[in-house]
Amino acid sequence: MKLRGLGLALLLSLIHWVSLPATTTLMPLDEVRPGMEGVGETVFQGIELEKFQVHIIGVLRNVQAPRRNLILAKLEGGPLAQTGVIAGMSGSPVYIDGRLIGAVSYSIGSFSKEPIAGITPIAEMIDATAMPARRTLSAQARIDLPVTREGLAAAIRTAYAQISPFADRPADVQAFGLPAPAGAQLGAILRPIATPLVMSGLDGATAAWISSTFRDAGFSPVLSGGSGGDTPVSSGPLRPGDAVGVSLIGGDVQMGATGTVTHIDGDRVYAFGHPFFNLGPATFPMTRAYVYTSLPSLMESFKIATLGDVIGTIQQDRATAIAGTLGKGPDVVPMSITLKSDRGTTRTFTYALAHDQLFTPLLTYVALFNTLGSYERQFGAATFSVKGRAQFDKHADLTFEDIFTDNPTAGASAYIAGPLTMLLSNDIEKVNLKNVEVTIASSEEPLSARIERVWLDDAKARAGRTVSLKVLTRSYRGAEKISTIPIELPANASGQLSILVSDGRQLNQIEQRDMRRSLQPQSVTQMIRLLNDTRRNNRIYVRLLSGTPGAVVNGEALTSLPPSVLGVLEGDRNGGDFTPIRGAALGQWELPMETAVVGSRVLTIEVENRPF
Repeated sequence: MKLRGLGLALLLSLIHWVSLPATTTLMPLDEVRPGMEGVGETVFQGIELEKFQVHIIGVLRNVQAPRRNLILAKLEGGPLAQTGVIAGMSGSPVYIDGRLIGAVSYSIGSFSKEPIAGITPIAEMIDATAMPARRTLSAQARIDLPVTREGLAAAIRTAYAQISPFADRPADVQAFGLPAPAGAQLGAILRPIATPLVMSGLDGATAAWISSTFRDAGFSPVLSGGSGGDTPVSSGPLRPGDAVGVSLIGGDVQMGATGTVTHIDGDRVYAFGHPFFNLGPATFPMTRAYVYTSLPSLMESFKIATLGDVIGTIQQDRATAIAGTLGKGPDVVPMSITLKSDRGTTRTFTYALAHDQLFTPLLTYVALFNTLGSYERQFGAATFSVKGRAQFDKHADLTFEDIFTDNPTAGASAYIAGPLTMLLSNDIEKVNLKNVEVTIASSEEPLSARIERVWLDDAKARAGRTVSLKVLTRSYRGAEKISTIPIELPANASGQLSILVSDGRQLNQIEQRDMRRSLQPQSVTQMIRLLNDTRRNNRIYVRLLSGTPGAVVNGEALTSLPPSVLGVLEGDRNGGDFTPIRGAALGQWELPMETAVVGSRVLTIEVENRPF
């Protein structure tokens, strides 16, 4: 019995030993010499690894930055004679005598006659990604609203400009194995191999402006009709040379980047050999990828691929590599969009957005813009009524409720993405977005009305009384509507007062000019409250105004302050931030409308302050 148990234990240990992958030996850059020959591995089609030959030409030192180097090599084998270096090969491992030297990651560009590539040394990939896994708060990477093609391109360029992967001057490049002038010239024209940006489920207009923007940042946009659930996947462990993906959006739309795995050390994965966006610490889902085929092109050959199942988390995005760990994927932001059309249809779409300061607001905008663009007309009159909420850890919900008739697709999309941009890029504290839920009721009529006239029924306005304010609005079809708003005059009011009747947009502009430019939120709680109080398009706003002064104290607007209180605040600036404001609202009211409202009117009244 003891012998049987010993034999079983020996068999189990043998099985375990056989299943362990052999440890990959790394070759230092100093041992790489011109004339050496090696082998690389990648996936040209499907999920099968294929080998290609690598002929070392030389080493370019300081080509990416001080002490950032590239190994220059000629590639041969497979389809490379027809395709040249292929977008999607980034990260393909290269071995010399069984030792890993680095990742195929750079190319000369279009129209080259031979597949000449730059190889990022593996030591630099490992060194650059061995950083803390937490990203500092920064308002630098943000997208200005309304989102335009130019504005989006500027935000992407700002983020991508941090890479600065090349020497400032060709003379800074030191070439080993090449004449100095040739090495300097190559150092100036080598660029990261384009990263395929996989997109499926996007309508033509959305795909066009995303493609034009990301192409400038070194991506090769590829429309794909597949998804992880309907493509063949490998049942074995992830291998160096396998295709790998970085997911930005999952669910009913797929958007992400694909490349190649360079090295696996335990559960640690290194890939690409150049940055995704050089964001530093990141939390993107790492996925498998399936390569349909490699498409030859004189301009730019690329792999047509699709993203597969999530297999881990990309935690670092650096100048020389992306890196992450295998296992459970990161938390994503669930987003649901329910579209109710006046044509009698209701559809609900679900998305999984990568959680990132720069990308989450952009992806929210893309999901909304694409959904509306795919199922609602883009030309002619339309109205979108938007309701929803965004939930956060440790903070109140951000609520949405508004109507859009003027360029409604962009307006509704920016209405949701704008506040998320402000919150996620704030420099006060890290905000964890849990989910976004949006319901949009669409109509193919311009449901809008204009404020044309305001008046009081009672000619004598006395302090302490309630007067009826009449507001005449005219719909887009010319129909008139008179609304009545009760206005309570303060008991201490006297003299000349003004009644401002306005739409939300113009009132926002007035308040920002007169008061809110001094109103800087001191906490995320204040920021959410300010965003929830933002004026809406489907309201008539009324303000009873006087010259009574007030102040903004520690981010809070305090109106109608007594002179004694103002004197104390002005004399003691150690109590916090203090900014005086010129006037104050004696009262404020709002009237919900079923349409969007535009226009403003001001009514001046004389208030008598005497006993009844």
